[in-house]
Amino acid sequence: MINTFGSIFVIKIFGESHGPEIGVQIEGVPRGKELDIKKLRSFLDRRAPGRSELSSGRCEDDTPEFLTGIKEGVFSGDPIIAVIKNKDARSKDYSAFKNTPRPGHADFPAMVRAKSDTVPPGGGAFSGRMTAPLCIAGGIALQLLGERGIEVQAGIASIGGFTEEEQMREAVLKAKEAGDSLGGIISCTVTGLPAGVGEPMFDGLENKIAQAVFAIPAVKGIEFGAGFAAAGMKGSENNDEYFIREGGSQCSDIYTRTNNAGGILGGMSTGMPVELRVAVKPTPSIVKPQRSVNMNSFKEEEIRVTGRHDPCIVPRAVPCVEAAVAIAIYDLLLWMEKRE
Repeated sequence: MINTFGSIFVIKIFGESHGPEIGVQIEGVPRGKELDIKKLRSFLDRRAPGRSELSSGRCEDDTPEFLTGIKEGVFSGDPIIAVIKNKDARSKDYSAFKNTPRPGHADFPAMVRAKSDTVPPGGGAFSGRMTAPLCIAGGIALQLLGERGIEVQAGIASIGGFTEEEQMREAVLKAKEAGDSLGGIISCTVTGLPAGVGEPMFDGLENKIAQAVFAIPAVKGIEFGAGFAAAGMKGSENNDEYFIREGGSQCSDIYTRTNNAGGILGGMSTGMPVELRVAVKPTPSIVKPQRSVNMNSFKEEEIRVTGRHDPCIVPRAVPCVEAAVAIAIYDLLLWMEKRE
């Protein structure tokens, strides 16, 4: 199964959570650009499992191996292929419920789609593990955007309804002890993006960002600027009034006094920071007993999901959001430049 995104900066993600490797093919990176491999590795470490008590006990170093497209740290212009070896998968943890879809996971629709009565270990190609190659492509896009003065930064807005760091941590540990999990909200801001990036209708900036962000399996919602709160505002409250910087004489000197639009109007960037928030669901793999249906016997049964799982996926999803947003924006920029 190969998953593809992009028009010019095209990424194709392949592999499975418990297969020998996962990886990504990337097209559209200009020849001669340099890759800061240390910076990329540091970025990937933020997503990697086994780094804290708040993440899965699965320990993967997630070191990318570049097979093509890079020579001595410089992009050759050829398609880039990078793989990550799966070294610490434990498929036996899933044997107790191999015929029973786990609530909250993609198991059931995936089994129906494949006409199978067996759950792929670890979720197969539908696993959050597949965000590792997404972050390889995103890490590269972040570096290429940085050269243009465009920065993408995300952070945790809340977990389990809490906004203070210590409260969030305590809530996650409490849920973990109870055999449960928590979700949360990630905020993301893009600065340095000039006005006019994006297309109307189906190829709008919001559309492309949302499409890329929803590649992260745990994401269940996204909003830009005031988002759903705009539905309760008056036009006079929601509209962002313009002003020009003192002494300004060009488009880049025009700003808005507020940013309820989240830096996007009509599918195009306004020159203001692009602001979005992403809703991340609680990790579906929990120890607490749950009801399901055995797809072999077609009888209901109780299951307990064993193995190593994050009590809260939000911290590790932060770099994934940055990666997805960067991929979408870089692809749109290249598309616009090609048209020009």
